[in-house]
This record gives sequence, structure tokens and C-alpha cells, in this order.
Amino acid sequence: MSERIFGGVLLLVCIAGIWIGLDYKPPISYEPVGPRAFPILVLTLLGVCAVSLMLSRHSEVQWAPGPVLVRIGALFLIVLIYALLFDKLGFIIATALMTIPVARFFGGTWPQSVAGGVGLGVGMYFFFDRLLDVALPTGQWLN
Repeated sequence: MSERIFGGVLLLVCIAGIWIGLDYKPPISYEPVGPRAFPILVLTLLGVCAVSLMLSRHSEVQWAPGPVLVRIGALFLIVLIYALLFDKLGFIIATALMTIPVARFFGGTWPQSVAGGVGLGVGMYFFFDRLLDVALPTGQWLN
């Protein structure tokens, strides 16, 4: 029952966030996609998950085993550090450094993780910067 209540409250928060996001008009538009597309997309996906949570037939919540919770906590810390270092290191380096431990958590070897991290950092930078014309930080080390 508590997961249905949580899902309902989460759905209301998502609806309110989407409502606010649809009305947002930035003073200047520096990207073709605009700053409101990402929050609206995330809140829509979160709303779908909230509806799924409300409609689920499971009545008993089961926690994950301890090692899984430790990995989830470590992944949370990795993403938090990524967010804190994003502007200072720039998109390419911060993304590569974040991807390497995440790839290791999912069973990648060191060479695979490093190659994937560097490839993802460089590839996604050129995809967003050149193709989508989204401004990404290059880091303070270049300035």
C-alpha cells in the first residue's frame, strides 16, 4: 500500500514539474533544443515509473542484498563526483573518469573500461557539440 501512496505523490510532483517546465521561457535561447526539454523528458519518464509503481501487484517490498546496496551507493557517489567535477574538468575528462568505474561495476576489464570511457567522452562530446550544437564545458584546464 505504501508504494502506491509514494507512486501517487511522485506522480503529482511530476505533473507539477511538467506544468512548470512547459511554461518556462528562457530569456535567450543558446541551444536549439532549449533548456526545458531535459527536465520535461525526465519528469515524463519518472511519471511513467510512478504509474507503474501504483499499478504493480506486488504487496511486499524486498530489499536488495547488501553487496548490491553497496554498489548502488558507490554508483551514486560516482555520479555525484561527476556532477561536481563536470565544469572544472570538462565534459570529455569528467565523462571518461565516470565511465571507467561504472564499466568495471558491470564486468568490464580495465582495457575495455578505459577504451569505453575515453570513446564515450570524446564521441558524446562531438555528438552533442558538433551535431546537436549543445554547449558543453571544456574544463578550466584549457582556459
